[in-house]
Formats: sequence, C-alpha cells, structure tokens
Amino acid sequence: MSKKIAILGTGANGASIAADLTIAKLDVVLIDQWPEHVEAMRTNGLTIEMPERTLHTYVDAYHLCDICTFDEKFDFVFLLMKAYDTTWACHLIKPYLNEDGLVIGVQNGMTIESIASVVGTSRTMGCVIEISSQMFNPGIVQRQSPPDRSWFAVGSIDGNNKNLEIEVKNILSNSGITEISSDIRSAKWMKLISNCTTLATTAIFGVPIAEAANTPKMRDVMIQCGTEALIAGLELGYEIEPIFGLNNQDVRNTNDLVELLLNKLTSKYILPETITTILQDHIKNRKSEVEDINGWVVSQRSRSGKNAPINSAILEISSLIKRGEIQPGPENLDLLEKLINNSN
Repeated sequence: MSKKIAILGTGANGASIAADLTIAKLDVVLIDQWPEHVEAMRTNGLTIEMPERTLHTYVDAYHLCDICTFDEKFDFVFLLMKAYDTTWACHLIKPYLNEDGLVIGVQNGMTIESIASVVGTSRTMGCVIEISSQMFNPGIVQRQSPPDRSWFAVGSIDGNNKNLEIEVKNILSNSGITEISSDIRSAKWMKLISNCTTLATTAIFGVPIAEAANTPKMRDVMIQCGTEALIAGLELGYEIEPIFGLNNQDVRNTNDLVELLLNKLTSKYILPETITTILQDHIKNRKSEVEDINGWVVSQRSRSGKNAPINSAILEISSLIKRGEIQPGPENLDLLEKLINNSN
C-alpha cells in the first residue's frame, strides 16, 4: 500500500513540491488556506513555470475546512506553512496523522520544537529547504530553481524515527537534491544564518538578492546581519553543519562562513531576478517571517544580555514597511545606518 502524503501549505514552494510528487505518482493531497488558489487548482490544475520548461498537472486540492471530511490518516505531512503558523497548523492536522506518521517541517526558522510540542518528538522530522519561487496568481507558480537547483536536508531530532529518514529523503528527491543531516537542528540554524543574510535585508532595499549582493554597501549589511545570527547560534551550542551541497571541509576551513553561504546561494540556487519571500510579502502586504528569523537572533542575543543591532534595525524597518509608513527601496540604507548608530 502506498504511503499517504499531505502537503499542508501550498504556496509557491509547497505547490512546487506537490506538483513534483503528483507527477511522480505518489499518493499526495494538497491543503491550503487561500480559497481562490484551491479553486483554481481544482478547476485548472497546477502550473509550475520554470526557466527552461513549464509543468502542468492536475492535483487533489483541499481547503482547510475540508480536512474534517478526511476518513484516512496520513503517513507523512510535509508542513510548508509560514513559520508563525506552525503551532496551529500542527494542532489542525494532528488528528489526521497516523500514530507512526511524521510531520516534516519544510520551513524557514527554528520550528522543530514547535512541531514536536504538538505531535511529539517521535512524530517530528526537521527539514532545511532551498527553493526559489514566487506566486502572485492562484494556481500558477514561477519557480526560479528547478529540481536540479533545489536542495533539502532532512533529519530525525531524537533518533526514534531515524529509520524513516531515507524514505522521507526519497520522497523529497522528486523535487530537489536531498541529503540526510546528522544534526538537523544545527542545519536549520545554518539556514537561518543564510536567511538573515538575504531575506529581510534585501527586502527592505526592494531589490533582488543578486543585485543587493553585488552592491557593496548592501552586501556589507547582509554579511553583518548573517554574522550576528552566526554568533547567536554558536553561543547556544549549535555546530557548524554543511548545507547547500557544501561539505564539512568547506564550512570548517573558511574564515568567512557567512560569505561562503551567500556565494554558494547566489551562484547555485537563485537567478539574477530572484526576490525573497519577505519582499513578496511586502508587495502583497501580508505578514512576513521576519520575527521568526531576524527576531530569533535579537531574542537570543538579548537573553544573554547582548544586542544584535543589525537585525534589530532590520526588524524596525520591516515593521515600518508593513505598516505602510515607508516603502522598500535603496533609500532605506540611510535609515538603517541611522538606526544602527542610534543603538550604539
């Protein structure tokens, strides 16, 4: 009997993965909270536009409210909701998860403990994701990184479900290069370093990642922001782990880990026009994950009586953008420098 799979959260990344699993003929259902998106997928199927090809497939799509009609339980739930939606989404799906099933947190941010607090550690698996995609119209995704330029790492958090790592790896291998991490918590932190370097920083400037990375003053801010995340994690005891296809020698023999991650990301996984999820959220006037990413760094540093001035300034500017008081743009570099100087 084939394993039953749910993709809970089918925004740009979730829909991209769901399309790949559906085309691979796996038993997968899609669950989402955007009504128009679900109806578009039901009516017209799901379209994934990539640089060199376009995929179209019909999918089995459901609204959140349809969950109560499910009769069978899931073996694997791939959670692709925003980090701030983790807890309620896990409570929602928990009654429909098999006793030996898994919730795999395919998300940004340090969400592992939030998932485990709801479904238990034995039914939780961590995952690091690197896909570049965006969606502005229901049922249609622009995926800049096709499977050969997408990357995942999966890993057990307590060893109880270690025997399922290969199965989860094989499922996600339909959508990208997939590895098993021996320390998934540290790998999630490594991705958070990369996220702090790129997501909100380039979003407040209103430009693609590559453009910011090639603009000296913006790049300096990006590296400083990621460095604060690096320091915060080291203070908590996280270990340097290879991600993005790097190896142990790569990450341990560098004098600038943050720059190494940025260079790997921009050379392998994104296109020149790729914008971040947080800039997409600013454009859509929706809540972003800045509190779960940059806010995590600020919170951890504060608990040890220290500060994170770059991440704090990024938080403040992101909040101003969300409230409509300012717009994303290069001119925010001056505001950022002013906020940092005022904090010193």
